[in-house]
Amino acid sequence: MRFAERVVIVTGGGGSGLGRTLVRRFAAEGAAVVVADRDEAAACRAAAEVEEQGGRALAVRTDVRSDEDVRSMAEATRFAYGRIDVLVNNAFTSHPASILDTRVEDWNRDLDVVLTGAFRCSQQVLPTMIDQRRGVIVSVSSVNAHTHVGAAGYSAAKAGVEALTRNLAVEFAPFGIRANALVPGTFRTDVWKDREKIDPDLLDRLATWYPLGQVGMPDDIASAALFLASDEASFITGSLLPVDGGLLAGNPQFARDVHPENHR
Repeated sequence: MRFAERVVIVTGGGGSGLGRTLVRRFAAEGAAVVVADRDEAAACRAAAEVEEQGGRALAVRTDVRSDEDVRSMAEATRFAYGRIDVLVNNAFTSHPASILDTRVEDWNRDLDVVLTGAFRCSQQVLPTMIDQRRGVIVSVSSVNAHTHVGAAGYSAAKAGVEALTRNLAVEFAPFGIRANALVPGTFRTDVWKDREKIDPDLLDRLATWYPLGQVGMPDDIASAALFLASDEASFITGSLLPVDGGLLAGNPQFARDVHPENHR
């Protein structure tokens, strides 16, 4: 198993979408997983699911906006397991309003959770990784960082996560620490449930924008995260890995309209 005897922290790990999937997948490959989530009950449920399958997990209530919470998360991990091998910066929030309608407090919250939260968590695990002379930080960005999708605060924060990733990669490479980011497109999680109640065909319509003709599943993102965190990616750092069904490569509908003769 790729993560036997390794310790992985997943922020936002109690969530029913990507977070819970990341926790499950890392645990299935032998990792002791720290489930860090501001919803303590959700974190405990995710950790319990791992333990029911014979794995090791620790739930830690963590609001990534809080310096004290993040510091306590890192300390609890070191106390329980003695090391920190992987940090997955997955916690997020988003306020999908027009720029004209976006309140400053919502803008600040998006940046504080998504960008500054990733900074806080990275800063707290780095001393342990430096002492170990190895470690991996995988951050979850978004296609929003590269093209207009709306949610300006979230998009700006994700772009910042990518810049942070490059800085982490170069500054801490001499200590054997790698940092990379995933760039997901749309994938099916509970985030969409409320909108699907009003618009059941929403994700099917969004799928038409993707060259692969479908939106992703949480396991698609998790598989990429596990790869970047594993020794299989030992010579990869400072990179952005799109997991977007080809969305950033081009728009198939636009291509069909411009050159219909080239498409069947």
